Amino acid sequence: MCGIAGWLELGGEVIPEGGEVLRRMCHRLFHRGPDSEGYWSDGKVFLGMRRLSIIDLHTGDQPVFSENDQVVAIMNGEIYNFLDLRENLERQGHRFSKKCDTEVLPHLYEEFGDGMLQLLNGMFAFALWDRIRQRLLIGRDRFGEKPLYYGVFDKKLIFASEPKALLSHPSVIKELDLQSLRYYLSFDYVPAPFSIYKNIKKLPASHFLLVENGEIKIIRYWNPSYVPKAEISLEEASEELSYLLTDSIRMRLISDVPLGVLLSGGIDSSTVAALASLKGKIKTFSISFKEESFDESHYARLVAKHLGTEHYEECLDVDKTCNLVSSISKWLDEPLSDGSLIPTYLLSSFVRQHVKVALGGDGGDEIFAGYPMYFGHRLAKIYEKLPSLIKKSVIGPLVYSLPVSTRNLSFDYKAKRFVSASEYDLVARHHLWFGSFSLKEQELLLNKDILQHTDGDIYEIARQSLKDCDAIEEIEKMQFLDMKFYLAEDILAKVDRASMAVSLEVRAPMLDWRIQEFVARLPLKYKLRNGSGKVILKKAMKKYLPAEILNRPKKGFGMPIARWLNGSLRDLVDDLLNPARLKRQGLFNEQFVQRLIEEHRSGKASHHKQIWTLLIFQLWFDEFLSKG
Repeated sequence: MCGIAGWLELGGEVIPEGGEVLRRMCHRLFHRGPDSEGYWSDGKVFLGMRRLSIIDLHTGDQPVFSENDQVVAIMNGEIYNFLDLRENLERQGHRFSKKCDTEVLPHLYEEFGDGMLQLLNGMFAFALWDRIRQRLLIGRDRFGEKPLYYGVFDKKLIFASEPKALLSHPSVIKELDLQSLRYYLSFDYVPAPFSIYKNIKKLPASHFLLVENGEIKIIRYWNPSYVPKAEISLEEASEELSYLLTDSIRMRLISDVPLGVLLSGGIDSSTVAALASLKGKIKTFSISFKEESFDESHYARLVAKHLGTEHYEECLDVDKTCNLVSSISKWLDEPLSDGSLIPTYLLSSFVRQHVKVALGGDGGDEIFAGYPMYFGHRLAKIYEKLPSLIKKSVIGPLVYSLPVSTRNLSFDYKAKRFVSASEYDLVARHHLWFGSFSLKEQELLLNKDILQHTDGDIYEIARQSLKDCDAIEEIEKMQFLDMKFYLAEDILAKVDRASMAVSLEVRAPMLDWRIQEFVARLPLKYKLRNGSGKVILKKAMKKYLPAEILNRPKKGFGMPIARWLNGSLRDLVDDLLNPARLKRQGLFNEQFVQRLIEEHRSGKASHHKQIWTLLIFQLWFDEFLSKG
């Protein structure tokens, strides 16, 4: 695992003094790779990296080269099938000087060119320079586990693993993108290809960037297909899935340093722990909450005992957690208002005391239809058919009169979200269930000048993405969008930033492209049936996990933010969202924000998602836009 940075002089000029700038960029990525560093430049191309040593500890430094030094490459991440790729390349006459996975990149490029990305099974973001053909190839993995930001400034294509590295380049201009602000307020994150910074973009997952003859192209190299459906029994499908999961975990257990498993007690992480345990005794790690509605630790202990793992658990300290909130922006250089970011960081910090690599269960909900919203769309179809008078005069008033609860995913919270989003189309409804501010709320929140100069149809970006999806079922279309949006830009970004902040590598066995392609082609009833998701995963894991784990309701990994905003975080809210400050900033309507805060504190409504989203933005704004 690493952090990478660099740039290409698009005008062809030779810049001999660029080395110091490159080192400064990589220094901002020290947390991603504290073990070593590496640099290469010919005065026109600059490549740098920071390394977290996982495989080939002593000779695996980067950059890496082809035998004739024609091709040079740097990479952040892991290529899990590198041993098979290396063996095939050696048969074709290629010779290797190291044992690390990165070294297969220049050799694959020599054999397959841009088609090399189709052969990679892993999480990665890499940059490769062909010195003879003068081509720059930058690639990102299929799901977006590893980040890559880039921008064109002063005739330079500048790129890095994190925006903070780009921002340390003197050519990069730091400016808020107002359209991206609107995306953030709706989605809780900024979706690719955009970033919160004007003129800095994210390379989307499953895409590569190619610079040749002064032209920049962004090309997609992978997209899952949902049709035609496989003609296979559930029994046969579960056996095939079991094999694919086992093989994926086998590949992700390759490491020259100690590793463990992040165990929440949910079926996804329990699956990873169970199949990893087949290879020998493993270490598992979980975090507990004092508030019962947020705590899953007893499930984690149950699984650990069942599997006989060496289990470690840490209880979340409220004061420590709330103190951490104010410093979150130092390692979060784009706003991300997922409430589970904090416990993910604390868990990563705890795990890093014991191991350098951890396996997690991310991706299971998107692949196997585990989110309650998928079934919610079926309920929405029924709700749509009810007479308008009943919805407006009976159901609406009844739902909005429900007492406000601060419990995790309480009934009143879900019911109010369901009803408020029911008037929108499928795509908007789906993301309104996930996100913070509705389009109507944005009209009340944002400065009128921002509203006039930005596109108000926030969800059109998701509708456009659906043009690349061949699924027929609406629920599978939403799974596709969740893979492209929520998984890539929220879940995986959260895990990457939180774990890399403490130099922990997290691997996701569920995110093997073979699993995604296999499950996508299965009948929907193998994933979602009678309101319950993950049908095939539960069947495949029946012989490995207790029924209590397989049949437990989904809880989610979050924090009691609603209560903390009125308690330990109250002063921070008053400081960052006070009316005078907001008025000077000129982005938000201070009266509307005050109304949200007052209604939340009085118990009239729970606006914790909206307030938290604004709070995280303000922390980011102070750290990255107000300074310098």
